[in-house]
Amino acid sequence: MADHEMMNLEEMGNLKESMVLLQEELINNHRIDPNLYVEYDVKRGLRDSAGKGVLTGLTEISDVTGYNLINGRNIPAHGRLYYQGINVNELVEGLEGRKFGFEETIYLLLFGRLPSKTDMEMFTEVMANFETLSGRFVRDVVMKASNKDIMNAMQRCILTLYTYDSKPEDISAENVLRQCIEMIAKLPLIAVYSYHSYCHFRKDETLFIRNPQKGLSLAENILLMLRPAGNYTELEAKVLDIALILHAEHGGGNNSTFTTHVVTSSGTDTYSSVAASIGSLKGPRHGGANLKVQDMFEDIEANVKNWSDEKEVENYLRKILNREAFDRTGLIYGMGHAVYTLSDPREVILKRFARQLAEEKGMMKEFALYEMVERLAGRLVMEQRKLFKNVCANVDFYSGFVYTMLGIPKELFTPIFAIARIPGWSAHRLEEILNASKIIRPAYKYVGHHMDFIPYDERTAEEGCEEVLENLESTSADSGEIQENLIEEKAQQES
Repeated sequence: MADHEMMNLEEMGNLKESMVLLQEELINNHRIDPNLYVEYDVKRGLRDSAGKGVLTGLTEISDVTGYNLINGRNIPAHGRLYYQGINVNELVEGLEGRKFGFEETIYLLLFGRLPSKTDMEMFTEVMANFETLSGRFVRDVVMKASNKDIMNAMQRCILTLYTYDSKPEDISAENVLRQCIEMIAKLPLIAVYSYHSYCHFRKDETLFIRNPQKGLSLAENILLMLRPAGNYTELEAKVLDIALILHAEHGGGNNSTFTTHVVTSSGTDTYSSVAASIGSLKGPRHGGANLKVQDMFEDIEANVKNWSDEKEVENYLRKILNREAFDRTGLIYGMGHAVYTLSDPREVILKRFARQLAEEKGMMKEFALYEMVERLAGRLVMEQRKLFKNVCANVDFYSGFVYTMLGIPKELFTPIFAIARIPGWSAHRLEEILNASKIIRPAYKYVGHHMDFIPYDERTAEEGCEEVLENLESTSADSGEIQENLIEEKAQQES
């Protein structure tokens, strides 16, 4: 415990026996019969038997479709994603070479309409003025207690911003809008500065903090602040801008956005709401998926000798599915989606820009491997799982590859997702405040057993507890005697 306050099991010494005993009691007393979920028709994970999400609210912010309704039947179709009714494909194509695409998307999500040129000039000016952190905040908050997990650092910084707000508890829509725009603008700085602090204080690398520049897009400023030389190509900034657009929102039914609605419905402050959503996104089942894809491809590249040999690649993918290779979970990461069937529109768009970036970086060999795995994996997963639903690649399949080509370190993969998603969370928080009036309070069915109270002196100890207690008391007595001897020796030396 010399360098940190929290102990792990291996550092507990004689306390380890006690913790093992407590852990066993926890595990033995909290198992619920899985058949009860069927008996009481509980929608585990808020999904029905077909995997479709249970309807819990209404939204106008975004829509996700993976089917066409024809003659009353859902027919698999190429996926479509809409922001405030606008198809995301049209949103990307409509940029026509202009930057500030992510900023346009933020405006659309928050206000429900596409901004005019005048709107954008005003909005980007507002964003630029909020895109700053004081030197005191960077020194006293961002650089304190640095660690490898930048998502935790972001949560800590967001919660601390509460104390720098003159009206932190004001949850009127007007004040929340101001808070949201400020955090959207500041989160890239918090993420990049937290990463630099980690590299300096934990990896002994040179510390540099570069301020964002007015007139640059959020995507450009992320690359400017992240890179030691601050340089980037026009294509690099464009691809990151597109990646941020594609991750900004996704139908409202995802875990972190639902967290936003749940926490907001309690009436809590904006900083607590955003911190809760970041905590949700941090989970590897949600925001950390692209990391797993990238790790998987590194494993494939290391174990497949000829990347262009389709048979060799297929054989290794079968090993992954059979739990014989990579992390032995039997999963090919980046494949499959709960809603999309024939294609994920975000993946289709990002793949196109990944190809352009791979050409610029001289990484077409790697891109060809991704394409081959994408082509083979869908069929292999369907065969392995005996599925009739098509398995398509999702947005995570290429996003990690894109970030790697952009020189973004793995520690920032999920934080980049959070930077992209905070506009969606903000739009949903405002929608909840403006339209809902009840706290979200789900129901849980009690399936335990009622028991009689047992007086304190009549309760029996857990098996093994008395032996552990005797060992602890014996060790404590020995430690006390040793401590007394040391004090006595020191006193004699001083005299």
